[in-house]
Amino acid sequence: MLAISRFQDVWPGFAVDADGVAEFWRGRPGCLGVDVVRNLDDQDLWAIVSRWENVGAYRRSFNGFDAKMILTPVLGRAIDEPSAYLPPEDLGTNLPRRN
Repeated sequence: MLAISRFQDVWPGFAVDADGVAEFWRGRPGCLGVDVVRNLDDQDLWAIVSRWENVGAYRRSFNGFDAKMILTPVLGRAIDEPSAYLPPEDLGTNLPRRN
């Protein structure tokens, strides 16, 4: 599973905060890797890209006090858009959420 959280017009200290998210996630069971990246064409656009063994491992990474203290202040400021991806053959009949 791939999770991409994008950020536009980031705050001072964003890179340090995003690195904290990446470091926290790297220590969570099921995390296969995390990168903090910056867009080549729009220097104000950043992303935290993470890879997970499965959806459950990703969702469980948000459990606990430390997760709430580290993840919420950063990920709560991400662009409001769907962020979790699976290969089409793994998605099955899952229906996307609609507003």
